[in-house]
Amino acid sequence: MVAVLAIFTPTAPSTQVQAPAGFTALYNGRDLSGWRGGDTYDHRKWLALPAAERDALEAEWTADMRDHWRSEGPELVNDGKGKYATTTRDYGDFELLVEYRTVPRADSGIYLRGVPQVQIWDHTNPAELRNGADKGSGGLWNNSRGAPGKDPLMRADKPFGEWNAFRIVMAGNRVSVWLNGQMVVDDAVMENYYDRAQPVPDRGPISLQTHGGEIRWRNIFMREITR
Repeated sequence: MVAVLAIFTPTAPSTQVQAPAGFTALYNGRDLSGWRGGDTYDHRKWLALPAAERDALEAEWTADMRDHWRSEGPELVNDGKGKYATTTRDYGDFELLVEYRTVPRADSGIYLRGVPQVQIWDHTNPAELRNGADKGSGGLWNNSRGAPGKDPLMRADKPFGEWNAFRIVMAGNRVSVWLNGQMVVDDAVMENYYDRAQPVPDRGPISLQTHGGEIRWRNIFMREITR
């Protein structure tokens, strides 16, 4: 996997969306097909909603999402507002490759199976230093304080204006994260933000969070893992 990761560590803007062998592109480089609007919402409760209520809420959230997300060729762009870009499909165990570029003071993250989140933020933001922003991106931010994975093992963020590359592997309730080729989370249990007495769902969507600053995403590739 090191060789695959090296290929997709960004050095220049992408010109097309082409998945590496064994992966599927979640963003097609043309439009928002395959994405709906989402929010911080327990996926088990989401699935338990009456179909009509769930469909109405999804339509409302998706309309909002489309007001704030746009396709710019190989880049999926959010203006810092609106509902989260959420996959219409649910995933179990997987390997996710994704690149992002954001701006100072922005805050974002990636929800795994609908659960927050692999953290993305500005490690220089004085207002967030008390929350551990200086440790960098990639940690499982909603894990309990002091729990494995809560803070990244190292700060691997690139300077603003440059693209960052995540590799995220989730198997069962355990997550490993590499940021720009550096391991920042090592096989840590991801806690269920919605009910810490319960494990994370077996399956759920991937969400790209919006939180106050423009963020651009590209090369979003998924490989499902069969155990």
